[in-house]
This record gives sequence, structure tokens and C-alpha cells, in this order.
Amino acid sequence: MNIDFPFHFDNLGRTATTDLEDHIRDMIEQLLFTNPGERVNRPNFGSGLLQLVFTPNSPELAATLQFTMQAELQQWLGDLIDVQALEVSSKDSQLQVFLQYVVKRSGEQRTEMFARSGL
Repeated sequence: MNIDFPFHFDNLGRTATTDLEDHIRDMIEQLLFTNPGERVNRPNFGSGLLQLVFTPNSPELAATLQFTMQAELQQWLGDLIDVQALEVSSKDSQLQVFLQYVVKRSGEQRTEMFARSGL
């Protein structure tokens, strides 16, 4: 079992755990919404995606984000997942990431939507 994200306690007062598929989703979410430099001893971890919430949309920005995010996912989680599709969109102050991937261990294809609002 893996520690669940965000960290919390279960109904028995112990550290909450989760299965592998949910843990992988949690790791993807942490990678997407962590800014580089926020993690001690991992200064390159994170995508910096949240810094782009108020950036004007353009085809060039979308292409850059897709390329950058796929590279980050490959670098940090490439041993666990194969990215099939990735789309990043920003509307007003809402940032959405659509991700389709295959869990290497089980061969299961998963589709997830991640969203964050600007501060």
C-alpha cells in the first residue's frame, strides 16, 4: 500500500493508504501542480503549470505546454506510465489538464482530468 495524497488519517487514526492506480494518479497531480524549486532535494521536480493560469492562450503556448508536460511525465513517471494523450487548457482562472495514459504494471488504460483555479 501507498500513502494517500493529500496526506490525511483514516477512520482508525492511522495514515491513510491507497492502491497503486490511485497512487499513480496522486503522483501525476503532484508533478503537474508543483512548481520547480518547491521540493527540498528535488529542485527540478514540478512543471510550473500553475504559473500559466493567467497567461493568454495561443496555439504556440498549447504546443509548448504539451511538449513540456510530456517530457516531465516521461522523466519523473516514465517507469510507471505511458502517456497516450495530453491536453492543457486555460479558461478564465481555471486550468485543466486532460491526460490519458496506460499503467505499465497492469496494462490498464486510464483517463484523468486535473483542474486548479487561480489564487
